[in-house]
Amino acid sequence: MVRMAKVLIEKRIEAIKLRKLGKSYSQIKNKLGVSKSTLSYWLRRYPLSKERIRELQKSERAIEKYRETMRRKREERLRGVYKKMKKKLLPLTKKQLLIAGLFLYWGEGLKASQSQVNFSNSDPEMAKFYLYWLTRALGISRRKIKVRLHLYRDMNINAETKYWSELLRIPRSQFTKPYIKNTTLKSITYKGFGHGTCDIRYGNVGLKEEIIMGIKAISDKHSRLS
Repeated sequence: MVRMAKVLIEKRIEAIKLRKLGKSYSQIKNKLGVSKSTLSYWLRRYPLSKERIRELQKSERAIEKYRETMRRKREERLRGVYKKMKKKLLPLTKKQLLIAGLFLYWGEGLKASQSQVNFSNSDPEMAKFYLYWLTRALGISRRKIKVRLHLYRDMNINAETKYWSELLRIPRSQFTKPYIKNTTLKSITYKGFGHGTCDIRYGNVGLKEEIIMGIKAISDKHSRLS
């Protein structure tokens, strides 16, 4: 307690020094790590002059303008990179699509089961690509695919089921009972994409063997090259 009080006193003294130098609450807050409400109390007897306030406002506007300029430049640069990579990579041949899906399954798919071709992820775009791979590269009918959601107990089950059903274009009749986690979405630091985890399922021994052996063939070839 004594140590904490000493630190606060030191920070208050430093805050007053910085204020006398014409620093704003934001500048002092960033330097000392003290909340604005605390600074407001500490510095209530040290108001800035109108001239200094105008200078700070002008400076803030300049900083914001700079940030906006940099943001636009970055977006423009990324658009250029996107066009370049799109031209370089697309369209994928059926073989390239097959390989892309095998790598995706290698990273995110279920390997332990001998028959279940299961893929779980919270990224909606990744789930869409995986489903595209199943139907286009492997020729699996959407009607034979099952979906199970992993949700937190404070999530709206009907709303999330509707979201994934529309996203994947798979009817709700093909969704099995969701798994509800004991924890809440609000309690976790990393919230991902906010719609839980989508588990896309299809059972077929022959297909599972082709996927696993395809991954093994790529892995073995890579091992020999390294």
